[in-house]
Amino acid sequence: MIREFGWDDYPAVRDLWHVTARSALPEDELRATVDHGPGLLLVAEDRNAAVIGVVLGTFDGRRGWIHRLAVHPGHPGNGLATALVSELERRLIERGAPRINLLVMPDNAAGLTFWQRLGYLPCPDVLCSKPVC
Repeated sequence: MIREFGWDDYPAVRDLWHVTARSALPEDELRATVDHGPGLLLVAEDRNAAVIGVVLGTFDGRRGWIHRLAVHPGHPGNGLATALVSELERRLIERGAPRINLLVMPDNAAGLTFWQRLGYLPCPDVLCSKPVC
């Protein structure tokens, strides 16, 4: 089952991000993101209501973004990641996003293959970033 994130899910989502080798967003940062774009943080549950998947989306009024897709390593290859992305895409399109972007780390060949299979194509853009705190 895919549903919207609730704050009681935070410990499970944080743990899932850690299990999948991603750093967890601090609660205050995640809260600000969710408050800015409600309904764009989705979780997937198994039959026992355990969180086994998560994806975070944002919409800046012009573009949709996909962040932090993770599926528990005990549930690979069952279409869960694709289902999470499909639901998030639907929600972003519903908000008016004409394009959806995401970033893939350069050493994540499996991730790049997954995203390309879903129609996300690499662009020659260069990401520039500046820490401000």
